[in-house]
Amino acid sequence: MSMSNSLKKLSSCVLIDLDGTLINTDGVVSDILRKYLCKYGKQWDGREALKIVGKTPLEAATTIVEDYGLPCGVDEFNSEFYPLFSAQMDKIKSLPGANRLIRHLKGHGVPMALASNSSRANIESKISYHQGWKECFSVIIGSDEVSKGKPSPDIFLEAARKLNKDPGECLVIEDSVPGVLAGKAAGATVVAVPSLPKQTHLYTSADEVINSLLDIKPEKWGLPPFQDWIENTLPIDPWRIGGPVIKGFGRGSKVLGIPTANLSTKDYAEELVEHPSGVYFGWAGLATRGVFKMVMSIGWNPYFNNTEKTIEPWLLHDFTEDFYGEELRLIIVGYIRPEANFPSLESLVAKIHEDREVAEKALDLPSYAKFKDDPYLTK
Repeated sequence: MSMSNSLKKLSSCVLIDLDGTLINTDGVVSDILRKYLCKYGKQWDGREALKIVGKTPLEAATTIVEDYGLPCGVDEFNSEFYPLFSAQMDKIKSLPGANRLIRHLKGHGVPMALASNSSRANIESKISYHQGWKECFSVIIGSDEVSKGKPSPDIFLEAARKLNKDPGECLVIEDSVPGVLAGKAAGATVVAVPSLPKQTHLYTSADEVINSLLDIKPEKWGLPPFQDWIENTLPIDPWRIGGPVIKGFGRGSKVLGIPTANLSTKDYAEELVEHPSGVYFGWAGLATRGVFKMVMSIGWNPYFNNTEKTIEPWLLHDFTEDFYGEELRLIIVGYIRPEANFPSLESLVAKIHEDREVAEKALDLPSYAKFKDDPYLTK
């Protein structure tokens, strides 16, 4: 929701949730549940994900046992699930923008608390796999250290108390609806970063809803701004994907006048989960044609209301023929903006061409141009 500058409360500290906000716990949990439920002849299809996001471990376990009609009690379920989860804890990756945000706030001396519905021991185990995180937080609070977990405000109230801050001075960053409700009940300003797609309509009580931590603007809340944007782009750790060019939805050239070179997503499920929807750019290589500048979208394309997340690169070159089936290699080196909806086809096309101009200009900068010679693009 929008607020005028005069109504915004300035923050002096940050209270951050862990699971789904800083780390991709949901992916590991889903993988374990998919395998675990098979022994009961059940299939995890993710529909219950919304019901368990942001809940305490006990609440989440109760939901799964009851919704799937499992022939075991909640205690038995937890006794079997948590050893499996603990064994996979080292595989839980930080979400895009998490390290950047933590280092930025720490570097500017902004007090931070980690406030999670997980137990304190569970929190410390998870962050032990992320170098330097524990030292960045002045306070760590788990749901076992307060009377009630989120959506009760207890966790955030206790975190603020331990930071010697009034809750009204705190900026809460949360991925779940229970977490957002808890932050607002505590009297804090809340930025929501929904961990599940297409759920932003549930976060109306948040002061702002953003697509990912890459999009957070600390200065909006009185905190030091990031200084790492270059020519309207954000450098990211490069990532590489490739595969044969496939036929897409048939709307790139026909509807938009923009010929995209689509890649199959079946081999890149993990990358699609790890990288938030949005517009990125980098370099594209075709073994027999060369290396070209590229801008791409990842996401559901709200204007067309896709039912699945897609990868749609646009090679910034005028080709005289199609190249379906040819091997395409991509190196994604920067981020431009989050995915957005548009009121008209004309406004969508205009924005895509604006993205092209941003990408073309940025890729001439030495920090991005150096990747043009990466051997991955032509091998």
